[in-house]
Amino acid sequence: MELSISWYAVVGAIVVGMAIAWIWYSDWGLAGPTWRKLTGVTKEDSARAGKGPFVVLVISIVATGLALAVACSIASAFFGSDSVGLALGVGVVAWLGFSLSTLAQHNGFEQKPARLTAINSAYQLVLYVGMTIPIGLLQQ
Repeated sequence: MELSISWYAVVGAIVVGMAIAWIWYSDWGLAGPTWRKLTGVTKEDSARAGKGPFVVLVISIVATGLALAVACSIASAFFGSDSVGLALGVGVVAWLGFSLSTLAQHNGFEQKPARLTAINSAYQLVLYVGMTIPIGLLQQ
């Protein structure tokens, strides 16, 4: 079996991932204000943190894009298909098996609000599925 990864697909996934993060967590975004309230992270806290969290975001989005591209390539070779549907399935399975399960464990033991877990888990689902769309389209 040979891995077949399109770097255009990875770059597309990274761009989509960054856009989803921005739309989801920005102060005007889908969950930004609620997320701030539930975490207690103020705008001032974010300003004091500087670029560090953004650097972590970029590195993690790049790693996610690469990992999803590899997983899609493996699934494609296994199933003999390179459809967008298969890529979306990989995204959902990756989210369920790695992201949701880990986040639920951590937030449960850290006694974080269930609403925060829902916001972050939904983000991860949209992120993984959104990033697999360009992978499924461009990795064929």
